[in-house]
Amino acid sequence: MHPTEKKINRLFIYWLFLSLILVFLIIIVGGLTRLTNSGLSITEWELFKGILPPLNNLSWQNYFDEYKKIPQYKILNSDMTLNEFKVIFYWEYFHRILARLIGLFFLIPLIFFYLTKQIKNEYIKICYLVFILIVLQGVLGWYMVISGLTNDITVSHYRLSIHLVNAILIISTLFWLIKNFVSKKNKIFFNISFENLPFQILILLIFFQVIMGAFVSGLDAGKIYQTWPLMGNRYLPNDFNFENFTSIFEFNNHSLVQFYHRNLAYLIIIYVSVLTIIIFKRKISKLYKPLKILLFFLLLQVILGIYTLISGLNIYLASMHQITSVLLIFSALNLYFLRVK
Repeated sequence: MHPTEKKINRLFIYWLFLSLILVFLIIIVGGLTRLTNSGLSITEWELFKGILPPLNNLSWQNYFDEYKKIPQYKILNSDMTLNEFKVIFYWEYFHRILARLIGLFFLIPLIFFYLTKQIKNEYIKICYLVFILIVLQGVLGWYMVISGLTNDITVSHYRLSIHLVNAILIISTLFWLIKNFVSKKNKIFFNISFENLPFQILILLIFFQVIMGAFVSGLDAGKIYQTWPLMGNRYLPNDFNFENFTSIFEFNNHSLVQFYHRNLAYLIIIYVSVLTIIIFKRKISKLYKPLKILLFFLLLQVILGIYTLISGLNIYLASMHQITSVLLIFSALNLYFLRVK
């Protein structure tokens, strides 16, 4: 390999790692923005004007006056002071600034690497896809925010889940690309085969669980039934009727959403347990270490989920619960990567 090509490759992998870290950071900040109910504090999508925060009292008052027009202020925060508003404003402001930074940090080096012609075309194409997803993430973010500006005191949990899933797609694609580039492979994620299917199902189950987690968060469904293992004193929520078949699809129901989130976790535990037995029974030794990592993060995620609930939604535990969900996805992707041909 020519020294110049070697240098470009090193820069490329550093860039991918830093991009992944930035996306991981914005997922954390986005989660905290949601947990602190800060996401609606800025009521306009100011792509350029909003780069600088308010610099004087008049500007602060203007932002605060705009916030006072939405239902969240009128119903929940009518006694909020300007200083209290500044706290939630800065959470959303930092979230948006970080989003802009990620967009620029990804686009400018991508153009550079494309022009050098030193990086394989298949890797550059995936980077283009990631950038499109990053742009889409900004659009989805605003689409989510506007759902809470007129009739509701919070954003739509459906739009929140789409926003989160797209972020998970971005960071998962980056993770897979990094694994391919470092190992000098070109493994295809959607490589359907009997051997790969169990690992793909696992990743799909975790993605569904992320969606259900977003529903729980968006509906504040964790504020009810803060007991475990039972929901109150029953396995089934006592305020929901399962007799009507169509009722099982009522994803606006707080009790049902929490019930699904709990039981999907149980299903994943059972599924991973069976997968573990199969791997050890077939003596697939190359998967032992990544499997142990997966088991560790799965156990940690379950413990955090339980304690988040019974603690009354402690913000630090809730944030750790979300962070661990990303690490769990990484561990599942890593396991699958080592399995796929």
